[in-house]
Amino acid sequence: MTRASLDKQPSEVAAMFDAVAAKYDLTNDVLALGQNRRWRKAVADAVGARPGQRVLDLAAGTGTSSLPFADAGAYTVPCDFSQGMLAEGRRRVPWMPFTAGDATRLPFAAGVFDAVTISFGLRNVQDVDAALGEMLRVTRPGGRLVICEFSHPTWAPLRTVYSEYLMRALPPVARKVSSSPDAYVYLAESIRSWPDQPGLARDLQRAGWTSVAWRNLSGGIVTLHRGVKPAPADRPAADEAA
Repeated sequence: MTRASLDKQPSEVAAMFDAVAAKYDLTNDVLALGQNRRWRKAVADAVGARPGQRVLDLAAGTGTSSLPFADAGAYTVPCDFSQGMLAEGRRRVPWMPFTAGDATRLPFAAGVFDAVTISFGLRNVQDVDAALGEMLRVTRPGGRLVICEFSHPTWAPLRTVYSEYLMRALPPVARKVSSSPDAYVYLAESIRSWPDQPGLARDLQRAGWTSVAWRNLSGGIVTLHRGVKPAPADRPAADEAA
């Protein structure tokens, strides 16, 4: 199985990422025209990891996205449900605590992380609401969530060009550089079907995150969404009664 369907069955998605693990980072560099490094820096700045903090990096893949948090002195847990990605990550960065886990059923206690982040992975989760709820559960009160995900360009001409690139240019390029090009056809389709910026913000608020905001990168091709876990006293009265 090298391509998942848009109903995002976990076994299909995991198998797809297993198949692309070896060349995943290289392929991303090529397909994103190098912009992914700029996006990773924006995520690192938004997370603001500090020494002594605990950071959970979901959909961490080979751990490339986790390194900036560890370099900042935070205890960083890269978590992914693709065993192929985890194996490649352990081979490259053996000192990091790579952990297998499903975003909808995280294997961590409540309130243990100062920050939770996920880059280009929430789109591949079968139940986004459940995942956002789990992220809230494992974050301490006052802790923060940072989501980096493909989104919808805000300028109409760019949106048209980008859509054409996804469906026409991306698959041929992927065939040249990826170990499993069919997987990138799924990725292009999943990007096109993903909610826009206000839609994802509403999902965060519905899950219980507060101070929800977003920042567009590269004209909205990618968006950073942020939220804060409220302290018990900050929750609405209806939540307290429940």
